[in-house]
Amino acid sequence: MRQPDDLAWIALSLQPHIGLKTLSLLLAQFGSPSAVLAADAAALQQVRGIGAKLATAITQINLEQITRKCTQWARAGVQILPLNHPHYPESLRQLDDAPPTLFVQGQILITLPPAIALIGTRLPCDEARFAAYYLGRSAAEAGYIVASGMALGIDAAAHMGALATEKTLHPHVTVAVLGSGVLQAYPTQHRKLAQKILKRGALISETAPDAAPNAPRLVSRNRLITGIATKGVIVLETSADGGAMHAARFAQAQGRPLYTLDLPAPGNQALIQAGAVALPPDIQTLDFLKS
Repeated sequence: MRQPDDLAWIALSLQPHIGLKTLSLLLAQFGSPSAVLAADAAALQQVRGIGAKLATAITQINLEQITRKCTQWARAGVQILPLNHPHYPESLRQLDDAPPTLFVQGQILITLPPAIALIGTRLPCDEARFAAYYLGRSAAEAGYIVASGMALGIDAAAHMGALATEKTLHPHVTVAVLGSGVLQAYPTQHRKLAQKILKRGALISETAPDAAPNAPRLVSRNRLITGIATKGVIVLETSADGGAMHAARFAQAQGRPLYTLDLPAPGNQALIQAGAVALPPDIQTLDFLKS
């Protein structure tokens, strides 16, 4: 059974508009998650960023309901990792905007091996799709975790490449960071892929396990994909305003090495001009990761 403060922390982190910074301000004011839930709306509104609507929502949190949900999620195979949990990935814990709570389904590693992110458009050219598959497989064979978002196109090719490996240094080869809850794998076309990932990796989300995807969540999860990828982020192909460009900006802000294929796609060329390392489209080596 979880301790009251753990449950209160989880309950607060499930509230829309409460991230790590706001939660830290609440704890600084009230001392503990349980004390936050015991505060009245007027007291809560004394904290910067807490308006009347959010204050009311906090006072209406029902811990018994949260306990029931946590039990249901656990029975479905979901592991709930508050920020202070020993299995919370250290690479994400170090982010300024780390998720207060992670929800994980699949295999959890206490120490996450070095990881790379492979990301890009849902409608890639053949060169980019092949490169994603090749790099995913080669990276997994070399002992890297392959992180992506399980989207159509590049993401799927990267995950499938990692899953195609037979001889690996460890049994965990890929992680999918979702813009939905882990029990609502998105897109629905990839539910079979999700089941394969669960056997040799994990699905990760910062949203409630039964939450549906939406545009803000799909954008926000990019910072977690790049956050995991301590060895580098590789954009295979993207338009100038594609979702992978959000991830590239997160990677640069986090200080992650950023690479892209030297393809004519507008996003790729914009990234190269902005300082991303250009890789040949027919890349046959991972030596660039060691530089």
